[in-house]
Amino acid sequence: MAKDRIITRDSHPLDAPVEAEAARALRPQCMDDYVGQPQLRARLGIALDAVKQRKEPMEHILLHGPPGLGKTTLAHIIAKEMGTRAYVTSGPALTKGGDLVGTLTRMQPGDILFIDEIHRLPAAVEEYVYPAMEDFKIDFTLDAGVHAKVITYHLKPFTLIGATTRAGLLTGALRSRFGLTHRVDYYEHEELVEILHRALARLGIDGVPTDAVNEIAKRSRGTPRIGLRLMRRARDFAQVKRDGRLDVEVVAEALALEGVDDQGLDALDRLYLSTLISTYEGGPAGLEAIAATMGEDPGTLEDVVEPYLLQIGFLARTRQGRQVTPAGRDWLGAPPPTGTDRSLFSG
Repeated sequence: MAKDRIITRDSHPLDAPVEAEAARALRPQCMDDYVGQPQLRARLGIALDAVKQRKEPMEHILLHGPPGLGKTTLAHIIAKEMGTRAYVTSGPALTKGGDLVGTLTRMQPGDILFIDEIHRLPAAVEEYVYPAMEDFKIDFTLDAGVHAKVITYHLKPFTLIGATTRAGLLTGALRSRFGLTHRVDYYEHEELVEILHRALARLGIDGVPTDAVNEIAKRSRGTPRIGLRLMRRARDFAQVKRDGRLDVEVVAEALALEGVDDQGLDALDRLYLSTLISTYEGGPAGLEAIAATMGEDPGTLEDVVEPYLLQIGFLARTRQGRQVTPAGRDWLGAPPPTGTDRSLFSG
């Protein structure tokens, strides 16, 4: 069930048919077009201006934060601003040192190497990364045993941009080699509205009322990737069912069909909260017990469901376990708990 969620922040099968369209029409092409993350944009703007004046490559950058917030987009923008090329890969895709060597040896001065999920780099590959980042060189071994021969290959100066959703899993040695580290945060509602307006304009869709765009942004969970995905579903619904009319009523109808409510919750989110209320009187209850009752994997609930419920204040993690907050109960229309543990409801 979790794999089919339209509001997941990870890449979704629904995105595949429009991948080329999204890359061409929806992704901002320069820093001036990038909406949100004001502190990060300011820091990057200063760094970019400085290195362009000195005609040097950008220093290595580590971006960490939840998926879907534009880390890959930033890598492409930096490459565009530098007038170079961006090579995109991921930690799980680099299974051996040779996978990384092939890319590094093709790169030209100032090119960008973007590694998504960099915390999942195998240790053997990470050993190649250290000298490449520091000294722009790699050592690889030919043959084995007494005939082994180490060859040093000097690389052209490049910039490594690493992205991770789990910054705490990076080794200290790797983290220390990044010159600029920044957390990419969730977007404000107004920023999402602006992103959606620009995306609609790039797709040639004019005259969409602001309240309709607000309705999409409100359900986007602070994440542009989700907002753009919901926008495409609403656009398709309007085209097929409403002769292309995309107003607030059509958006609400389209997203209700997708199971996404006014708070951006879907069926799995609501099932989690309702299970916690109906079976465990709202908690506190252990994650394993909740998962067993729902028939879901505990890791899925912890990584996929709980973060947003915690973000909007519908769920609390206490020492005793998970507990639905008063706001979560109000949203579901559930009465206050009748048991003795009313710690979240006092005061």
